[in-house]
Amino acid sequence: MDVPTVSYLSLPARHGRLRAHSTWCLFSVLISCCATPSWAAPPSAKAALGLKPVQSDVEYQIVDDAQADRCTVRDIERKDWSGWEVVAADGSMLRRFADTNGDKKIDLWSYFLYGVEVYRDVDANFNGKADQYRWMATGGTRWGLDTNEDGQIDRWKMISAEEATKELVAALASQDANRFAILLATPSELKSAGVSEDLLESLVRKASRAASTFKSFADSQKVIGQETKWLQFASAVPGVVPAGENGFEKDVIAYENAVAMFDGGKQAASGQLMVGTIVRIDDAWKLIDLPVVSEVGEPIAQSGGTFFSPNGITSGPASESSVGDTQTQELVAALESIDGKLARATDAKEVAVLNERRADVVEKLVTSAATSEERDTWTRQLVDTVSVAVQSGAYPDGLARLQKLATSLAQMKGTQSEALRAYTEYQLIGTEYIARQSPDADFAKIQEWWLGELNDFADRYPKARETAQAKLQLGLSKEFEDQETEALGYYKEVVRDFRGTDEAERAAGAVRRLESVGKEVELEGQTIQGKPFQLSQLRGRPVVLHYWATWCEPCKQDMKRLRGLQARYQKAGLQLVGVNIDNSREQAIEFLRETSLPWTQLYEDGGLEGSPLSRQFGVQTLPTMMLIDSKGRVVRHNVREAELEDAINELLK
Repeated sequence: MDVPTVSYLSLPARHGRLRAHSTWCLFSVLISCCATPSWAAPPSAKAALGLKPVQSDVEYQIVDDAQADRCTVRDIERKDWSGWEVVAADGSMLRRFADTNGDKKIDLWSYFLYGVEVYRDVDANFNGKADQYRWMATGGTRWGLDTNEDGQIDRWKMISAEEATKELVAALASQDANRFAILLATPSELKSAGVSEDLLESLVRKASRAASTFKSFADSQKVIGQETKWLQFASAVPGVVPAGENGFEKDVIAYENAVAMFDGGKQAASGQLMVGTIVRIDDAWKLIDLPVVSEVGEPIAQSGGTFFSPNGITSGPASESSVGDTQTQELVAALESIDGKLARATDAKEVAVLNERRADVVEKLVTSAATSEERDTWTRQLVDTVSVAVQSGAYPDGLARLQKLATSLAQMKGTQSEALRAYTEYQLIGTEYIARQSPDADFAKIQEWWLGELNDFADRYPKARETAQAKLQLGLSKEFEDQETEALGYYKEVVRDFRGTDEAERAAGAVRRLESVGKEVELEGQTIQGKPFQLSQLRGRPVVLHYWATWCEPCKQDMKRLRGLQARYQKAGLQLVGVNIDNSREQAIEFLRETSLPWTQLYEDGGLEGSPLSRQFGVQTLPTMMLIDSKGRVVRHNVREAELEDAINELLK
């Protein structure tokens, strides 16, 4: 019995982008086969085997054209799935294309190696495009999420420490800053992991600098090239900082001084990366900083550790290797020293002085930058440094510094300069808005000033990405004032002028919500347990959609009233659907363990701004509630808790 010829896909130069267009074309072929009310004739084995994974670095079984005719296509033998499987002449599985939710459209594309499933593309929101990518079995443990469905992974839901270092090598080899950035722990992830407040700010700054300086680091290092391949992961056993120790809220598990070995290929030497600290956050292992690169035979220094050093957080060697000259190296070392002091400082005056010194150092890095790109990066970090410190009350004099910086940038010319000016001025507006809100301030006047500044900003920079954000804020303010026509105007301008951006998607959702009264609507997503959900499943019963988060106290008050309404209108069939938009699924699950809510709860990653569930209706503030009648038509697109019972009574008349 013949076995199909096997070949393997190699690591791409650009992660996830190379095959996106051609793959979607092939997706459409298979989707169209399934779009009719009943399953028509299955695709030929050759056509099905021509489909490729969205992600390029997948090892799966490929069949030569000469052998494809000997493969067979059969129906999936599962009660809860429909679709087809492609089987080799020896009976081993090659592909599976499944409809998992019964809508007669393929939403799962599986690829096998020697009969074992090693990878799948998943259309979790059932819109015809893959938005999740999973490696499994001998293919690894990676699970990537693609929020905007462009074929590029935006966040790792699951990735092992070994695979994180493999991704790091690939990011350096391709000089892909985005691929590196999603390996870094985010501020919300570090906070949700339970890292102590003493270390949190310093770790966030370290990761932020790593992201902003990655490109210059990747350009300057000469060891890892395009042909470089990851070989193996090396480290001692991971350690744990137990909950309650030194302010840690949860157990934090991490590797220290982790190393990745690599093969440089024919044209380059092999070597190793000192990756340093890798911390576990839920099911993903995340990096904290840039690595140190060395060739085989070169000594590689080890840091004192981030979590298990007697003196707490250390600067580590990675930041020292990320610079190309002595002056910059000294300045980055000074930043690390200041960050260490900030992590331990408790006196308000001392914190303010340290923040000022930190801004001084970043300003010197701006001046000494070798390229315009580096100058832009350090300037943005200066803006972020001062803005965050001012808004947190840790650097009261920083506002004047930010204003001075904006004034100096206003004198610069050129497209790149305009983008930097827009970024700085927008951050300045937000920072001053927060700074003006003293206990005795006139909030109405502050609000009027803020909205005026946003309008003026939008006029000055009509094409700036920040203008889309400004108009979203302006639209939301008009919603609060019950001026929906004006709000729609702002949202529609964002949709028209910033097509393809996250802001445009959110604005389109807001338009959909504001224009939804009297119209049937659909909401698709997943329950917090990961099961598919469609609002249309509840047709025949009135529904209250309740958007909430664990940090929203008014949302929790709403829940008490909703529980009573559910009991009172049980005979009328009232259904409640909660939509949680926390940044961490675990936060929501933990809350629901302590506060049992007897109704469906939906959750998808991304938080208030990024979750597909909030974007479908452009929800920008909490709590938000929508009342929907038994025919799926919206009755109220934003009903307040005090108005809800009267609205339900009116609906049920």
